[in-house]
Amino acid sequence: MTKNAVHIVFSGGGTAGHLFPGLAVAERLAEAIPHSRITFCGVGKPLERQSVAGAGFEYFTLPARPLPRGVGEAVAFVLEQFSSFVAAGRFLRDENVDAVVGLGGYASVPMARAAIKRNVPLVLLEQNAVPGKANRWLAKGASLICTSFDQTRAKLRCRCPVRMTGNPIRRRFLTKPRPLVGQPPPTVLGDSAQPRAAVLHYGISSMRDEAPHRQLLVLGGSGGAHALNENVPPALYKVSRQLRGWRIVHQCGASDLDATRTLYRKFALNAVVEPFLDDVPATLAATDLAITRAGGSTLAELAAAGVPAVLVPYPHATDDHQAINARHYASGHGCITIDERKLAGRFDDELAEKLCFLLANDNLRRRMSAAMRDLARPHAAEDVAELVWSIASSRSRHRETQLV
Repeated sequence: MTKNAVHIVFSGGGTAGHLFPGLAVAERLAEAIPHSRITFCGVGKPLERQSVAGAGFEYFTLPARPLPRGVGEAVAFVLEQFSSFVAAGRFLRDENVDAVVGLGGYASVPMARAAIKRNVPLVLLEQNAVPGKANRWLAKGASLICTSFDQTRAKLRCRCPVRMTGNPIRRRFLTKPRPLVGQPPPTVLGDSAQPRAAVLHYGISSMRDEAPHRQLLVLGGSGGAHALNENVPPALYKVSRQLRGWRIVHQCGASDLDATRTLYRKFALNAVVEPFLDDVPATLAATDLAITRAGGSTLAELAAAGVPAVLVPYPHATDDHQAINARHYASGHGCITIDERKLAGRFDDELAEKLCFLLANDNLRRRMSAAMRDLARPHAAEDVAELVWSIASSRSRHRETQLV
């Protein structure tokens, strides 16, 4: 790595929904501009460390925590924020950083704040229809904001350009990545040569399916979803007749692993039950229907794969952003939704009713799959990478001019 290589820092992570869009953009940049330097800055969670290491990028830890809920937490919060802010500023100076990409969430804040303070260009990625608190607060000092939904623009108070690029998704969701403007086409590697994010793996349940030819996927996000883990197995039991010939894959999170497997055994349903999926692109490629929360990154990946879904937005999401995400995809006819807060009866009964119709109707699922693909922005990673590279390379040229 040369001393004058363009250096871009991706700040944030914490959850897969924040981290993976950043990895998608970083992988695209590394592929198109091999002499660039890329560093991820996070809070040190295993998901961050393993995923970034698996992709081959540098990693830098900065402590951070969510906003305090009480006076007792406030002092520790302020001290930690200040310490991380100072360390981030030192890193930006010593490592000649040319741009910071904020991935959203509390983990992105210390480095992003330091970038604003030191006049380092800051690009913000917003995955949801309603911008998160961190991005809303940082927007005033940003150089550019990239959004996944057009309506997000109206909810941001900023003077910088706002581009609706779509949510960046990882390269393995696509068959032919598009080269950046002014760059040669990348060399296409086989899957065995491509970097893969490390994941947690705890094994799978036994399977005795008789030649399943369709797949039902249950997704709860990187941490799982307790309501789905409790209600999906009994709902599937109620539609077990329609499930003949279907394979069930359920991602439940580590904390609910044993309980979820126990429920499937109780209802005599064969299912692959895992806390985290090793290969989401391959799993989605084989999926005919999904039951899932409505995080922005999950929805972008479903759309790219053309997977219709029953969306169950997390009812306690900040500013109800998952429900708003879900409405966008439902209005495009790629998904149907269940609002846990408005159920007249039991959750599993409502889910079973919707599944009964969807599982038996191949033509409807095909139409919904086509509608999902129409909602996809498959080149979002390339579009964001181009914008980030333009800003970072311009800063780098200016820095070199000053040194001459």
